[in-house]
Amino acid sequence: MEFINLAGLTEDQKMIRASTLDLLNKALPFENIREMDEKREFPHAAYDALAEAGYMGLFYPEEYGGMGASHNDLAAFVETLGYYYTGVAQGFMTTVIYGGMHIVNSGSEEMKKEILPQIISGKTKISLAMSEPGTGSDVAGIKTTAIRDGDDYVINGQKVWITCAHVADKLVVVTKNDPKAARHKGMSVILVDAKAPGVTIRPLKMLGRRTTHANEVTFDNVRVPVKNLIGEEGGAWKSMMKCLNVERLVLSAISTGHCYRITDYAADYAKDRIQFDQPISKFQVIQHKLVDMLMAAETSRQATYRVADLLDAGENAVRETSFAKIISSDANFKCADMGLQVMGGAGYSAEYMMEMYFRDSRVGPIGGGSNEIQRNIIAKLMDL
Repeated sequence: MEFINLAGLTEDQKMIRASTLDLLNKALPFENIREMDEKREFPHAAYDALAEAGYMGLFYPEEYGGMGASHNDLAAFVETLGYYYTGVAQGFMTTVIYGGMHIVNSGSEEMKKEILPQIISGKTKISLAMSEPGTGSDVAGIKTTAIRDGDDYVINGQKVWITCAHVADKLVVVTKNDPKAARHKGMSVILVDAKAPGVTIRPLKMLGRRTTHANEVTFDNVRVPVKNLIGEEGGAWKSMMKCLNVERLVLSAISTGHCYRITDYAADYAKDRIQFDQPISKFQVIQHKLVDMLMAAETSRQATYRVADLLDAGENAVRETSFAKIISSDANFKCADMGLQVMGGAGYSAEYMMEMYFRDSRVGPIGGGSNEIQRNIIAKLMDL
């Protein structure tokens, strides 16, 4: 049973949802997801199928082979990915949004014409290498250097918690050109071949999102052509700020879709689980939990589409994207926690999907700018 209400979506968005679910069901049968999670296998077949259908270019400009879709279209699509399986959603987000949008917003015309069609076709996967062992939320404090040497930059440093780097062809790396420059200054974004000499990628074992897990990336005298600079030298902060609204919209949409999946899954279990000679869905205490889960999903959805509306209207909705990211990721974990409780021992068992949903939901309040950082942003906008 699906509790999601499609009212308000355009006919095109409804078609996107239906075709995406059908495509994923064929490329990644639902019953195979648990096995892939245990083996920590990237969902290559599903990713390739999405690319073949053109969805990697959904949000990209038409002049580079994309569809030029709206923020609302993007939200509807990503919500669907999050509903089917968050691993597929995260795989899409990492390449197309986290890495790719830096190229869309700040890349040279030559870089856009070369790389964006490769992303759209699925031939090139990209990972954003930003966080470091000593600088997670404090991005301005990065230590990885990119020092100019003739026609090259020489990169040295270490990145950590880098999602999907293990399958990436290219890395969008946030670096420091001038180690002596003040915070937010002297930083540049550079496109690096993930298989270049001196690049070492070490997979990390994470609690959840195991098919699109994090990695440690080390750069040891990695030489990169100056033409691989994304945007202006020293312009990293400006480039990153351009990407944040869309990043948070996508994160919110993933969490929203996952909320609905968890609610559907728990409700189906409750209708089948017999205790005291009746389905546990007949007990008011269970009903209230499921209602609370659905309300959390719907609240998350409303916050997400509110942001999409504002961005489509050309607003710089920084405050609202932070709202949506907090609301949706907290709702996701809340839904998973209550869903596990509804299922009791079955929810705690790896024999059922709920245990994986619980693990996968926990990264939401941490990743993409922790919810504490989002509150700091909002407080600053309130002039507090």
